[in-house]
Amino acid sequence: MRLFAAVLPPDEVIRALAAEIDRLKRLPGADGLRWTGRPGWHLTLAFYGEVDDTLVPDLSDRLARAAHRTEPFRLALSGGGQFGRGRALWAGAEGDLDTLALLAGRAEAAGRKAGVEMGEHRRYKAHLTVARSRDATDTRPYVDALASFTGPSWTVEELVLVRSNLPRSGTEGERPRYEPVGRWPLGASG
Repeated sequence: MRLFAAVLPPDEVIRALAAEIDRLKRLPGADGLRWTGRPGWHLTLAFYGEVDDTLVPDLSDRLARAAHRTEPFRLALSGGGQFGRGRALWAGAEGDLDTLALLAGRAEAAGRKAGVEMGEHRRYKAHLTVARSRDATDTRPYVDALASFTGPSWTVEELVLVRSNLPRSGTEGERPRYEPVGRWPLGASG
């Protein structure tokens, strides 16, 4: 199964971001982007890709320990940027980014120790993807518009293992479906 570890923003944060995205969709050229859907909005901590079912129990145990060792922390979605010359537009985050990066590192280490083929390590960059493009796109107007955005803050209280079900029908506009398969509370009480 295709898996990743993530932080899932609460509903009030998702609603605030959705209002901002509705504003961005009114900018010229917005119809040339593939906008991600609200059900898929998350901050990826570690992407595991295809994971053999036999590795999932050990990965889950290791993620539970990573969550247990990480205290709850405050975050807010704020600002934005792009990757890949406009191939991905994202909302950023502010708050306790050090603890977020620590949790991401622990989630990545959990995958490696569980035997998941992780590929090359990259420095963690907190982001929530809001749109994609198959081609290089000038996303500056969207990044500029996101610069003034700050959503409500919340306390991150859990680490979530998510299964990504990729579209298979070939229907245009079909999006991946995301399904939480494990949740662990942060902190010693978890």
